[in-house]
Amino acid sequence: MLEGTPMALLQWLKEGILPSLILASPFLVVILNFLLKGTSRKTMSNLPPSPLKLPIIGHLHQLGNMPHLSLYRLAEKLGPIIHLQLGEIPTVVVSSARMAKEVLKTHDLALSSRPEIFSAKHLFYNCTDVVFSPYGAYWRQIRKICILELLSAKRVQSYSFVRKEEVARLVHRVAESYPGNTNLTKMLGLYANDVLCHMAFGRDFSAGGDYDRLGFQKMLEEYQELLGGFSIGDFFPSMEFMHTLTGMKSRLQNTFRRFDQFFDEIIKEHLNPEKKKEDNIDLVDVLLERHSEATEMPLTMDNIKAIILDMFAAGTDTTFITLDWGMTELIMNPKVMERAQAEVRRVVGEKRFVLESDLPQLHYTKAVVKEIFRLHPPAPVLVPRESMEDITIDGYNIPAKTRFFVNAWAIGRDPESWENPETFKPERFMGKTIDFKGQDFELIPFGAGRRGCPAITFGMASVELALTQLLHSFDWELPPGIQNKNLDMTEVFGITMHRKSPLIVVAKPWFP
Repeated sequence: MLEGTPMALLQWLKEGILPSLILASPFLVVILNFLLKGTSRKTMSNLPPSPLKLPIIGHLHQLGNMPHLSLYRLAEKLGPIIHLQLGEIPTVVVSSARMAKEVLKTHDLALSSRPEIFSAKHLFYNCTDVVFSPYGAYWRQIRKICILELLSAKRVQSYSFVRKEEVARLVHRVAESYPGNTNLTKMLGLYANDVLCHMAFGRDFSAGGDYDRLGFQKMLEEYQELLGGFSIGDFFPSMEFMHTLTGMKSRLQNTFRRFDQFFDEIIKEHLNPEKKKEDNIDLVDVLLERHSEATEMPLTMDNIKAIILDMFAAGTDTTFITLDWGMTELIMNPKVMERAQAEVRRVVGEKRFVLESDLPQLHYTKAVVKEIFRLHPPAPVLVPRESMEDITIDGYNIPAKTRFFVNAWAIGRDPESWENPETFKPERFMGKTIDFKGQDFELIPFGAGRRGCPAITFGMASVELALTQLLHSFDWELPPGIQNKNLDMTEVFGITMHRKSPLIVVAKPWFP
């Protein structure tokens, strides 16, 4: 981990943020001017503990290449709530269930806004989506639309036929590769994308090679990296021009253009009067209906595209990541795999396909999913919040306009909440009511409170059915010569957290 040592600092200077500052050296006077002004301001005392900081950059060098891990290590030394000065941005990081409850419940309203993130502003049509929109009347309106119309339990249930079709296609793809090796990571990515596109857009894009033709995988990877990277410009708002110097702005514009053209194509299809209307309208149909309504705050086409991007990128990515990490952990832990398979096969019996009505009986498999979320939350550090007023947390005074990070990855490994936290052990959830829906702060992969993810039911239906079907349909092993200890478990940090290497397996069909 990079800390405040000279050698670590040299490495960070070489690989991290300061190359951007060197490019901008003629403008360093701007930063110095900001700091000189800042010293004359009245500062609020009694802030949470903080490590030593450097001039100008503050604690930016403490983040390293894997911020969730660096912040976890800082919390081990300084406690579950710490204060960092990240460039110009005062920041609080919380890393325990107790502190997360303070942020996400006790002070939920005061912390319900979002900071302006440069990448989100450019990708999400000036932050008019659900995730990054600042707190206010517009955000309340679109969240209400999502909860009551797009992502309601009734709507999710109406798409059960889509999940059934796409799980069957996943099984077929995997079975075709036997007795050879299967790139399960790629198969799971296709499944997650097909489910989302089928429900949201009315069709999939893997058939006929559209997935590769449109470059979905590259688009998603670029999205994940651009939003998840700790960009220098976001920590020096007074120097927004740095995004141009670092190339960030051109990357954002290129990625935005590709998404925008894709969404224009989707909307054009839906507005075509010759388009056959299905009994089950898709999510874009629902949004376009709201666009045509005469209301005080009508949705513009850009608003609709921002919400579509939320669904497309976040909906695909979280399902894929959960399944990919989940199958990896099961293969790494054969006893857990054996117990989960035995439960699924006992409940499902001789049926070739798992029914959604079978899922409530799969108690151990549901515990497996919770354990996946504990160790591998899709977003390791939840989307940041920003305080709208001065607040007090755990006796510390925290001023308005402070950025808040909740380290969900660290909370899932907190020894105060979990026994043997590094061990993959679903049994820890058996006979307990703890869940991941925002009421139990030891397990918050989707956040909690007003800014908690509204799509939990939507995503979990796709995850649980696919995972249980894979357990039911195949016996799994690694390719010859590969052992569990050889699997690369390296994480790639972003707004969501992928595995670096694809999961290559042998999937032997259980049915003749």
